Amino acid sequence: MHWRGIFSYTGAIIAAVGLLMLPALVCSLYYGDAGVAPLLLSMVSVSLAGLALYLVWRKHAPETVNSREAMTIVALCWISAGLVGALPFHLGGVFDSFTDAFFESVSGFTTTGSSVLTDIEAVAPGLLFWRSLTQWIGGMGIIVLSVAVLPILGVGGMHLYRAEFSGGRQDRIKPRVRAAALSLWKVYLLFSTVLVVLLLLGGMNLFDALCHMFATIATGGYSTKNLSMGHYQSAYLHLVVTMFMFLGAINFALHYQALRGRPLALWSNSEARFFTVLTLGTVTVIALTLWAQQTYETLGEAFLFSAFNLVSIITTTGYATADFALWPPLAAALLFVAMFIGGCAGSTSGGVKCMRVLLVAKHMYREGFRVIHPQAVVLVKMSGKRVEESVVSGICGFLGLFAALYLVLSLLLAAMGLDLVTSFSAAIAAMGNIGPGFGSVGPAENFAHLPDAAKWLLAWGMLLGRLELYAVIIFLFPAFWRA
Repeated sequence: MHWRGIFSYTGAIIAAVGLLMLPALVCSLYYGDAGVAPLLLSMVSVSLAGLALYLVWRKHAPETVNSREAMTIVALCWISAGLVGALPFHLGGVFDSFTDAFFESVSGFTTTGSSVLTDIEAVAPGLLFWRSLTQWIGGMGIIVLSVAVLPILGVGGMHLYRAEFSGGRQDRIKPRVRAAALSLWKVYLLFSTVLVVLLLLGGMNLFDALCHMFATIATGGYSTKNLSMGHYQSAYLHLVVTMFMFLGAINFALHYQALRGRPLALWSNSEARFFTVLTLGTVTVIALTLWAQQTYETLGEAFLFSAFNLVSIITTTGYATADFALWPPLAAALLFVAMFIGGCAGSTSGGVKCMRVLLVAKHMYREGFRVIHPQAVVLVKMSGKRVEESVVSGICGFLGLFAALYLVLSLLLAAMGLDLVTSFSAAIAAMGNIGPGFGSVGPAENFAHLPDAAKWLLAWGMLLGRLELYAVIIFLFPAFWRA
């Protein structure tokens, strides 16, 4: 592999991450808080280091990258972002150890939302702004953002785009990757702007509106309040955030098509339709359960809490307006199952994605049908189009690998002394990029009490989930290095 070229491209992205600390620095200067020095030092040092890395190796960078090099760039960029993003937290004294700072940073960039902060409201506003901004940056992916820039540096973006979204074939918006990435970012910026305005109309101040916008549209879940969105006793704000969490979990290519005059594209897409029906059905069942068990007095209140928290979990955002770990067993069980499903491919959500769940369900139905009719020819289709057998096979393999890695991660956490519920829910909270789990990492708790080894392990799990497994574990295969 062209390692010098890989370092050059990685350096360019590191420099970009450093420059993106500028808005947080401006916020810190406005409030005159303790975040000015750590943000300024981090921005200058990271930007210069990344720029130096790029300039030193740029002459040796190839014009194109192959699949192995693309995977390496993707992994290095996300790991580097986690490391450099942790600097303001560490230098600002937010955490006593770099482990905690790295965990918070990786959780931000991967839009996981798991936190080790015990008193969020005591942190300087500028550092909280950076914390939320990392989720907005990671929402559409550092690599997707860079696809619009890397061609200028002399590298084709197609391999990087595929490596970032290896889980499913994206609806092709435009033939050129740079144009496609820019189109997605236009939608992202539009939704972000609209959401800020709606939050301001609901009574949030500008700082809180921006921070919650960053976390909501990115389905990340970082809040500026200790009680998360439960701090705001406003049905309007809860409904607005619920709507935009839901929008953030749908393929942004479909949003682009809808905004271009094809609104039916959202409903004609099998995955988006499945996600919508699944979400509405589960919300209804949970709401009726909460009402029947008298968890909430009125059916309307039960639906409001059910909708917000279920959408927050299934979109892998991680906000909470209630301690759902205390809900009736059926409601809690449905939330736990929703953690595994996630949103749609091509969205900012994590999880295994509805596309995979739907395809595997259709594949299982086909195999059952063949038992009854052995000679029948049954095709697996999505949105009226045939799905190639290689795609079905690949998705089955992905789900098998996801299950195996989830089991390994859960058992390793249990080996560190975590109880059964905490181990298995923390593992899926990390790999699904969800945020809160159950047990001692539930919505009313956080991850601060976990041992450092568990935090590093969970940070690895977050990267696994955000990069859809292969871009991380591919380095463990000897064949990768021999190719």
